[in-house]
Amino acid sequence: MSPVIPLGPFHPALEEPYKVEVTTTGETITDAEITVGFNFRGIEWLAERKTYTQDIALLERVCGICSNVHTLMFCRAVEKIADLEVPARAKFIRVIVAEAERLHSHLLWAGVACNLIGFETLFMTCFSLREQVMDVLEGISGNRVNYAMNRPGGVNRDITDPASILDAVRTIADVTAKQLIPVMTTDRTVRARCSGVGILTREDAIAYGAVGPMARASGLATDIRKSAPYLVYDQLTFDVPVRSEGDVFARIVVRALEILESCKIIEQAIDMMPAGPIAGGLFLAVPAGEAAIRIEAPRGEVVYYMESNGTDMPARVRVRTPTFANMPTVRVMAIGQGLSDLGLIQASIDPCYSCNDR
Repeated sequence: MSPVIPLGPFHPALEEPYKVEVTTTGETITDAEITVGFNFRGIEWLAERKTYTQDIALLERVCGICSNVHTLMFCRAVEKIADLEVPARAKFIRVIVAEAERLHSHLLWAGVACNLIGFETLFMTCFSLREQVMDVLEGISGNRVNYAMNRPGGVNRDITDPASILDAVRTIADVTAKQLIPVMTTDRTVRARCSGVGILTREDAIAYGAVGPMARASGLATDIRKSAPYLVYDQLTFDVPVRSEGDVFARIVVRALEILESCKIIEQAIDMMPAGPIAGGLFLAVPAGEAAIRIEAPRGEVVYYMESNGTDMPARVRVRTPTFANMPTVRVMAIGQGLSDLGLIQASIDPCYSCNDR
């Protein structure tokens, strides 16, 4: 008889509750079943019962790491339906904040990955750099977590000290290039723990609809910033890191390389940012209509659908997060792996189950 071993819903690997039940033969996983829904907060239901202004604050609470993504998506949906023009400077500010948030997310994940591997020194390096990113975001917005930057038609705050942002970004890029990437790519401990573990083939990535760094680590050069540019990404030069191995090691390398690309984007955006207003006039009403918006969040593609009916409340708000697309891949990655690898495999998708459950 093959034993069924539950992991979760409460466990030390993540603070968010979710459950994986694995069937094993000895210590080898032969099947896995994922259960979510422990964090349901009814955010979409609430969004349809609050005003557009109230919804901005509400949707910023979908995710603590990607809070800016959700207000940006909501505001872009309103802008599309109401035909609101966003000033050029505001678009550049939105890019800077979005990429700083990507830095924050990737450095946080890298630190957690190092901690799971048992590499405490590198964990402290990652979190030291993350602290600098949070200082940058606090300097721009006044907040370290929920930034309250976006509004329909622009942003709420200007960037008044670009020099400090550049200094921090260049430090992060330098340490990442000279310390993080060399250690992550050459250290025998990291390779032994991560190479060949949790493989998601290119074919499986396509079949399961994987997005973001997960897909790119499996050989798919998919990035909404390139394939369907928004804001001012079509004016900026950056690469999309891709690896073909599809294992935990490839996912580490992709995210590390994306840290460098985000630093490049922020530097360009600050240099190219024009003078001018940061927001248009106040919107008085949102006409009846609908909009579907996509952007590349740190974990991958986020999709928002909004329907308006001409009142001060949206008729429908639908959110699809990257974790919704990526979490089914845990099953295919876990089968055939050792039981001790399960924590690292599920962490390698950088899951946010609170985002997914909403």
